[in-house]
Amino acid sequence: METLAIILSAAFAAFMLVSASGKLTKMEPVVANLSKVGVTSGMFPVLATIQVVGAIGLVVGIWVPAIGVAAAIGFVLYFAGACLYHVRADDTAGAAVPAGLAVFAAVVAIVRAVA
Repeated sequence: METLAIILSAAFAAFMLVSASGKLTKMEPVVANLSKVGVTSGMFPVLATIQVVGAIGLVVGIWVPAIGVAAAIGFVLYFAGACLYHVRADDTAGAAVPAGLAVFAAVVAIVRAVA
């Protein structure tokens, strides 16, 4: 179970870093998606910082499991908020991706907690 926790944590951390870089470099698909739900470009660095700090927490959680669990729970909340933004903008189809990521973050938290 420990190996699975490490793999899931590392993979999710890597994905979050890629996502953060898309916000920081203002990649067109990222800008379009976030703008569609009402996120201003001034919030991009804030969202990217949350993702980078969370990714660091997931990696540190490999050695200090409680930090990894906290980081994963933070991502559940982050993506739950993203879902709410999509629903509020009447983009329920667009809420599927952050909903899936929230579920994945919850799985990471559970696996990390029991490993």
